[in-house]
Amino acid sequence: MDSSILIIVLSLSVLISYAFDLFSSRFQIPSVLLLLLLGILTRQATEYFAVQVPYVNAILPTLGTLGLILIVLEGGLDLELHTDRLSVLRRTLLASLLAIVGGTMLMAGALYLLLNDSFYHCLIAALPFSIISSTVTVQSVEQLSGGQREYAVYESAFASILGIMAYNFLLLSRESVLGAVWLFTRDTLVMALISLVCCFLLLYLIGRINHRIKFLPIISVLFLVYALAEINHLSSLLLILIFGLFLNNTELFVRGRLSLILKNDLFEKELDQLKNLTAEGSFVVRTFFFLTLGYAAVPSELMDVDALIVSGIFVIIIISWRWVTLRLTYWGASSPLLWIAPRGLITVLLYLNIPEDLRLQGFREGIPILVVVLSSLVVRPGVLAHKPVKQTR
Repeated sequence: MDSSILIIVLSLSVLISYAFDLFSSRFQIPSVLLLLLLGILTRQATEYFAVQVPYVNAILPTLGTLGLILIVLEGGLDLELHTDRLSVLRRTLLASLLAIVGGTMLMAGALYLLLNDSFYHCLIAALPFSIISSTVTVQSVEQLSGGQREYAVYESAFASILGIMAYNFLLLSRESVLGAVWLFTRDTLVMALISLVCCFLLLYLIGRINHRIKFLPIISVLFLVYALAEINHLSSLLLILIFGLFLNNTELFVRGRLSLILKNDLFEKELDQLKNLTAEGSFVVRTFFFLTLGYAAVPSELMDVDALIVSGIFVIIIISWRWVTLRLTYWGASSPLLWIAPRGLITVLLYLNIPEDLRLQGFREGIPILVVVLSSLVVRPGVLAHKPVKQTR
């Protein structure tokens, strides 16, 4: 493909995604759905004109991993661990844990009854669908009251990291649950220690680097450490989350003389720059991930009756269990939070990364995209039907 044509395609993709984002904010239609639809239509067009697009399935996991790192970092940079937020932090952490554990068990039970495969395989297949999408959630809660918006944002941020850690734990428990507990605990503690060392080192670099290019090298270091930890089967995303939390809450970790060494007068301004860079990087990577995912989708798999039935069952379970978790953890009227339970990039990426020998026999390949679409469509009527009321925080 000619380089000029490629530049045009890439530029148009970002501009169209940006337009979708603006459209989504105004009409409460998740931009994820529009990107998937554009990807599907693009495939039809390329097939009609006999244009070959290489390496689609090869680059999809890489784009997803990059997007995942940036989403978790963005979530960490948004979380404030102040004492006046301890209540909502505890409740949203509990809500995320309940949603992942309960949702996974219920969906795995449904798969076990439908497919009669190993329950362990059912758990592996079901877990990605229990994780709420932080990106779609943030887009959907802009017009909600402060208490509801804060609850949804914190819950989705916790869900990302807890869901991935639970997924890694399930993979470790293939041979022995007790062995998995030991390995998981050891790896988490090792990764937490490495993360703290990296946090202090990177914070020192932020305060000392005077070059006009500062944050891309630091983010590259994060990517590098993430990849090395992933190769060694450590909880690598814990590093990303801890780094985001550390930077956004330095007053809790950096005090006294240490603050004179590790922070400077421009730190708050520089932190805002990092947040903006992370948000824009996440936007670009997410754009190409969902475009590529839509392009790679096979229309016949999306129209499969069994896939539609299972996807519908999953969405019903998600909403039903969400009602239970909100009753236990949210102080106030649960609507429209009940309907804000979209699935997104993490769900698709974790499903794609399930090892071949742990794949659930008979599980339709179109289900992940269908669940993303259906769960996102459910959000819109719930938000539009909402009449803002004063909520208890």
